[in-house]
Amino acid sequence: MAINKNHEFDDLQGVKCAIVEKNVLQERADFLKTLLETNGYTVIVAPAPPPKAAPTAAEEGSPATPVSFIVGVTDVTFSAVLAVFGRQLRTKDGHVVSLAYWQQKEAVSNDEVPYYEKSST
Repeated sequence: MAINKNHEFDDLQGVKCAIVEKNVLQERADFLKTLLETNGYTVIVAPAPPPKAAPTAAEEGSPATPVSFIVGVTDVTFSAVLAVFGRQLRTKDGHVVSLAYWQQKEAVSNDEVPYYEKSST
């Protein structure tokens, strides 16, 4: 059981893992797996359990919904919040992972100066 929502852990494929993100699509899971493995973590990606609600009549005839995944690391002390804001993660080319890069809003991480050291002008 997690102490708070920012530090969840669970068994993924029989291994106790700190949960990085839940219910992500394949592309996001691949991005996180590559990034975290680059930083030396052992990553486990497992299919998320199906939703508990029964499908509606309209959903039954529709194509299968995209499968979502749970991404975890075997280091149960890992916290994505602390790793990103603590500037502990690096990209393949050695840049510090920014929040925008983590959220995949930017293709390149250009956060070399911490937000608290940037001038407000």
